[in-house]
Amino acid sequence: MDAERLLIDKISGDIIFSSNPGKTIKKWRNIFEVSQKEISEKIGVSPSVISDYESDRRKSPGIAFIRKIISALISIDKERGYKTLSKYKDFLSGFDLDVIIDMMEYVQTINFDDFVEAIDGQPLNSYRKNVNGYTIVDSISAILKLSSYDFYKLYGFTSERALIFTKVSSGRSPMVAVRVSAFKPALIVLHGLKAENVDEIALKISEVEKIPLIVSEKSVEDMIKSLRRIGNG
Repeated sequence: MDAERLLIDKISGDIIFSSNPGKTIKKWRNIFEVSQKEISEKIGVSPSVISDYESDRRKSPGIAFIRKIISALISIDKERGYKTLSKYKDFLSGFDLDVIIDMMEYVQTINFDDFVEAIDGQPLNSYRKNVNGYTIVDSISAILKLSSYDFYKLYGFTSERALIFTKVSSGRSPMVAVRVSAFKPALIVLHGLKAENVDEIALKISEVEKIPLIVSEKSVEDMIKSLRRIGNG
């Protein structure tokens, strides 16, 4: 399956299964950097129709209309030289998706405290940053399979996100990877660790980089449910 088909499937599922389809449509429109006017002209409706859906003034659009919106986004992106699609294709190219357990771009910025509460987390330093998405990473697979070039692909569409590393024994390896990376996440979660078991070097790196470092022992399945719940408003 090519990148375009994968992206269409991803957007479709994101909107259709969202508890707030209007906000999710707006999220993807913003990711593609397309105005309400541009998309409305493509599908032959008034800009106010798009605005009404995004602001929940209209009942949730049906699948047929959602497909029209997605087709319009892809069409406009093609006219712009695949500005967004090329980023997604690069993300998929040669990348082992087994490394990523779950990934989501948020419709609205999520407050740091709300994020920590959702994962039953414990902050280990005084830094506080809000997030616009998250990626849950199988740290063992990441260490074995990712090159330094691949690492940045964990950031999806924005680096202002939480990187959540599972299967960590001390937290040193993922923190060293972040230290040497050109891109820095908004915050880092070490999953399955107690605060007292976090490596000293990992703590020092979080201080040097001024990155909020959090531990959580919540199950991955429950964590995903909570993080998707706050993301869908």
